[in-house]
Amino acid sequence: MIEAKNEDLERGFVQLAIELIALDQWLDSDQAILQGAISTGNIWQFGQFDRNSRQVTQDLDLYRVPADLDDLLRILVRILEHILEP
Repeated sequence: MIEAKNEDLERGFVQLAIELIALDQWLDSDQAILQGAISTGNIWQFGQFDRNSRQVTQDLDLYRVPADLDDLLRILVRILEHILEP
């Protein structure tokens, strides 16, 4: 997860994309999709890196705390489940 400094989600997403690409170079795993998030604390946005196509995708939805807390937690749990799958 990346903290979006000064509430700048656009700049935060660029940093997330760079770190996902760097993680791809370091990670020895068969996991095809790397997922990440940026957050201001109150606003969350997700992105992913497809290791096969080498493409970064930005989720256009923003999740606000506390208004979208149920959706946000559902997404975070799904990401963790995906990571922990054998």
